[in-house]
Amino acid sequence: MFEVAKLAGVSHQTVSRVINNSPDVSDATRAKVQAAIKQLDYHPSNSARALASRRSRTIGLIAGGLRFFGPISAITSIETLARQHGLFMSVMMVHSASCTQAEFEDLCGTFNEQNVDAFIFLTPTDTMFEAACRTRVSQPRVFVTSTHGSLSVSEGLRLIRSHDHGKVSMVGIDQWGAMEEVVRLLGEYGHRRALYFAGPSEWRDAATRLDAWVKLSREKAISSVTVRCDTWDSSEAYGRMNHLLDSIGRSGGVLPTVVVAANDAMAVGVARALHEHGVRIPQDVSLVGFDDMPAMDNMYPPLTTVKPDFEQLGRAAMREALRLLGEGEGVALPESAHGVGLIPASVINRASLAPAAPRR
Repeated sequence: MFEVAKLAGVSHQTVSRVINNSPDVSDATRAKVQAAIKQLDYHPSNSARALASRRSRTIGLIAGGLRFFGPISAITSIETLARQHGLFMSVMMVHSASCTQAEFEDLCGTFNEQNVDAFIFLTPTDTMFEAACRTRVSQPRVFVTSTHGSLSVSEGLRLIRSHDHGKVSMVGIDQWGAMEEVVRLLGEYGHRRALYFAGPSEWRDAATRLDAWVKLSREKAISSVTVRCDTWDSSEAYGRMNHLLDSIGRSGGVLPTVVVAANDAMAVGVARALHEHGVRIPQDVSLVGFDDMPAMDNMYPPLTTVKPDFEQLGRAAMREALRLLGEGEGVALPESAHGVGLIPASVINRASLAPAAPRR
């Protein structure tokens, strides 16, 4: 840096300001310094900067749920915003359901060896959420999670040392608000008999969506039967829907007017079972999914579903990390509940949802 400063005829502090994209440098001076950097083939050392500032400029991210589109999209947004602020991302992935407390603490220990400045935890399951809350770290940490689960947010916060609460933030998708919009639409379309395919109980998204569905459908006088699935997979939903349709056929039961699935993959399995039994969508039974996964607009018929803004979720998580590091004001989220700042999700109304079919 001193050699660059000497060649450009400026102080080494000015070189530092140019490297860090400070606005307090004239265009002419910036051009001279950049020319000197290029001539000398100078590359700033992150290790040296970390020693000087006692900051590594690195964020440690531990993520589960990477089988699915949403977390990957959120991580991409986190990394993009981090780069814009001169920060590096270091990412470690874990199995969402089988991650142990010891494994989570080992990952945090590895990150501590890298001297990370803050943590971002993508904790889609109760197991991961509890492990992240119990792990003792001194750095700021941001949780990306849902508002409901077997361990509530308030119970999770009690596992964190009280003097660290000021360094903790939680953000998530407004699952409850999205389900409220789904139920409102069903009411307007005259649906009064529904099946709800619930996701695996250890997933916090599944717990939040189920709690919201049960409460809100009851308020709208929608008679609902819950089908509990152990996975998010379309194959399980397909098998369970087949069994239900066979049972309805044998007993002379009445079809529901709508099936709501806790994610789009499950909706795909349900659609296949309905098709194979000659049940038309939406003429006989309407179908609604959740997550707006890729290609759902090209299903036949195109699937009505909920579209969470995963990119905005990632940006909100990174902005919260910056705020906790004293490098920004964060973001004013439109809603919050149970201590979680919420990102909106919107219903994408496509052809799989129609007015309730007449009872037959």
